[in-house]
Amino acid sequence: MQSNTIYEPVQEDLNKVEDWLRSVSKVDFSWLAKLLGYSLKGGGKRIRPALTLLVGKFYNYNLDSLLPMATAVELLHTATLVHDDAIDKSSVRRGRPTINTVWGEDAAVLLGDYLFAKAGELAATTGNLQVIKLSAQTIMTISSGELNQAFNAFNLKQTREDYFQRVSSKTASLFCLATESGAILSQAPEKSIKALKGYGHNLGIAFQIVDDILDFIGTEEELGKPVGSDLAQGTLTLPAMLLLERYPEENPVKSLFQNRDKQENIGLAIELIRTSSIVQECYGVASDYCSKACHNLSLLPDNAIRQALVQLAEYVINRKR
Repeated sequence: MQSNTIYEPVQEDLNKVEDWLRSVSKVDFSWLAKLLGYSLKGGGKRIRPALTLLVGKFYNYNLDSLLPMATAVELLHTATLVHDDAIDKSSVRRGRPTINTVWGEDAAVLLGDYLFAKAGELAATTGNLQVIKLSAQTIMTISSGELNQAFNAFNLKQTREDYFQRVSSKTASLFCLATESGAILSQAPEKSIKALKGYGHNLGIAFQIVDDILDFIGTEEELGKPVGSDLAQGTLTLPAMLLLERYPEENPVKSLFQNRDKQENIGLAIELIRTSSIVQECYGVASDYCSKACHNLSLLPDNAIRQALVQLAEYVINRKR
């Protein structure tokens, strides 16, 4: 199933989010306008703003507050990508040169800062202090996760617990913001807010695990970046961890992290992961998290929106990019 089919209940309003994103780049300073336009036209699945809108449909669907919040969530996501690319010195994102490649790292950092601030401004227009505070806390959580990743680059002593903690901070926290803010702004009961936060958390972890799998089994055309990019940056993801567990002595990941034959060892790691059962095992872990996400929905009304969220979990597992 395609994501646009799943988004059908909110597609018209998701189009309005696109309008709001375009309006963000309409600023007087021409260079800033160019940077904003480039970063916000990069495509993407818009899964996070779609989540905010879909969740809002369960109860009091107030578009006056849900629309700016959905836009804010997407701006936060874009900001993290711009900063990630600058930190990792990545040259390609979604098949296009990154901001840091075209305009330099300084411009990328400042653009990310601007996007964070703009997201905060939009969150503030909701007038809901709980959501405003949640937005700020999410930025802190994402930043701490990014610092964790940076200080643990090329560290072979990381555990699965370390991995899931990092994924929770860097990826799942933004999914939680999308679902929890949508629930709060639609005046959902406290039990439903908690359930939808749980859905977002588990879906976010599953989403990242699949991303980490695709980094090894996808194609450069599908991924919009070189295969094995995470490994090249010294980021130890679940597939690489499982490879280390299976071959603790002679292992291309270990050799790579010890600064030996970078391209050769990345190639060997990709080949070993693709030809083993590691991919299936990782998909099994991701599926378990999707099941947990859907279990959270059992407390919510059984309607078309709940079915859309179940389908979204299925999409997360089966996507190719």
